Amino acid sequence: MGETVTSIRPYWKNFIDGEWVDGAGDERIVVTDPATGAPIAEVARALPADVDRAVAAARRCFESRSLAEMRPHQRGEMMREVSLRLGELADEIATVECFDNGKTVERGYGDVALTQRYLDYYAGMADKLEGRQIPLGEGVLDYTTHMPFGVSAQIVPWNGPLPVGARSITCALLTGNTVVLKSPEDSPLSLFLFAEACERAGVPQGAVNILCGYGHDAGASLVAHGDIDHIVFTGSVETGRSVLRAASERIIPCIMELGGKSGAIIYPDADLEQVARSAARGIFHHAGQICSAGSRLIVHRSIHDDLVARLKEAAETLSVGPGIDGCDMGPLISARQLDRVESLCRIGVAEGATLVTGGSRLAGTPGHFMAPTLFTGVRPEMRIAQEEFFGPVVVVLPFDSPEEAVAIANGTDYGLAAGVYTNDLRLAHWTADRLVAGQVYVNEWWTGGVETPFGGTKRSGYGREKGQEALLGYVQTKNVGIRL
Repeated sequence: MGETVTSIRPYWKNFIDGEWVDGAGDERIVVTDPATGAPIAEVARALPADVDRAVAAARRCFESRSLAEMRPHQRGEMMREVSLRLGELADEIATVECFDNGKTVERGYGDVALTQRYLDYYAGMADKLEGRQIPLGEGVLDYTTHMPFGVSAQIVPWNGPLPVGARSITCALLTGNTVVLKSPEDSPLSLFLFAEACERAGVPQGAVNILCGYGHDAGASLVAHGDIDHIVFTGSVETGRSVLRAASERIIPCIMELGGKSGAIIYPDADLEQVARSAARGIFHHAGQICSAGSRLIVHRSIHDDLVARLKEAAETLSVGPGIDGCDMGPLISARQLDRVESLCRIGVAEGATLVTGGSRLAGTPGHFMAPTLFTGVRPEMRIAQEEFFGPVVVVLPFDSPEEAVAIANGTDYGLAAGVYTNDLRLAHWTADRLVAGQVYVNEWWTGGVETPFGGTKRSGYGREKGQEALLGYVQTKNVGIRL
């Protein structure tokens, strides 16, 4: 870890066709610090005309076959070079992640390391995505190859723009696709630094295009563009539906990750001290602004009160404040998000749930700080047990039997992640088998890593990111049959 940069560049341009350019309308988006509400920088606002320019650049690059004609290991070496160049920018990235995203300095550096891990992991797989030969008898040779889709349109969320954006860009480039990515207007800066790393590493012009605009014009224009071939989207269910409607008009394949309301089942034999630590991290890390956060705890009635007491203590001992000050938990991303989380908390009280701690914003601060919040007395049908807060709020629901616990865990529209805490191996497997979720964490929330596939079921989306499976979302199978 180096020394953090003390200032942030005041103006950031879009990266299109290997060049840094202003927006077509010469307008700017103001980026604010969620810890203070103060403006910290401006970015060029991308409009539909800028999207057109970026898609045209990506198409030219794809049609030039500059990526396709590289040997696979050379594409891998290119992404390793991007990883090295990203490391040169680590201090600046850590700083902007503090001030435009609300992360701690440590988490900012952690995002750089995680992004490098994605780059290096997939670089090592570049020459290992293989086809197969299919025996069809005498005189016939038949085989399969993986071919890229073409131009991949990507929209990434504001909670983890650098690692989420970089991993999808990496998978696209290594499989021969080109990319137009819309960075989140609430937190766009780290992805511009990723573009700078690509520029320094010599990634072909037009292969990576990163622009910042609003969803209603730039985002909508991108997913509905007539010259894209593939969409990667991470965001809300509501926005995801509009993306899919646009994609359906042209039959565009999509990878969709649409959030969650992930529940963890805690059986009576679990180590409650360990559960409390893991569950607190699972919901209060990054102020709960993580799609796979453990926002529901489904707790056996016999240990309910003991665990709630431990969680209350964990919540109330967290320091909440600006990440740059080294606090345990930073702000929510915006006033809009803070209003939404606080409003849902009021709904929970009105529904009859018991507010154990938190439930409102921190007074006396201009930033968007929400108190770590814990609800008990929650019934499965309550809105606070069904709707995603995307904030530091956890609800506790009691159960009596394993069958009831699984029914509660599966009883939402979401199916991104789920958890099980028990020392009974048979019970752990029995429960994991019945949970409807893309990933199940046993005895530790967020067990897994870069190597493990990640994605949703039900309204949480489809397709997989991370792991070997991710690459398969960026290629289609071509069959070649030859009469000899």
